[in-house]
Amino acid sequence: MPSRAAEMGLPAWREVRDGLSLSIRLTPRGGRDALDGIEKLSDGREVLKVRVRAAPTEGEANAALIALLARLFEVPRSHVQLVAGASARLKTVAVSGVSQELSARLQAKLTAS
Repeated sequence: MPSRAAEMGLPAWREVRDGLSLSIRLTPRGGRDALDGIEKLSDGREVLKVRVRAAPTEGEANAALIALLARLFEVPRSHVQLVAGASARLKTVAVSGVSQELSARLQAKLTAS
């Protein structure tokens, strides 16, 4: 039976009170650090496709993800927090800041790529 989130077809990110909540599919050892767009999973959920050069050992890929998102959103690394999925490919990341501004930056980056 599909989860409630899958039934609703949740988007890859959503605005929350103090920033954004992102659903991410991370590819470590991806050859470059980049945001590759949006992907729809088989259960209907959307995720942001992100790749990093770092290996998935000792938290290197997670650290690279946080650094990449901090650059993308133009915020300090301390404003980007891994909420769930530390050892999984599917992750939830929180970005602190003004949600409308962060959402607009993400939209612009996705449109440009």
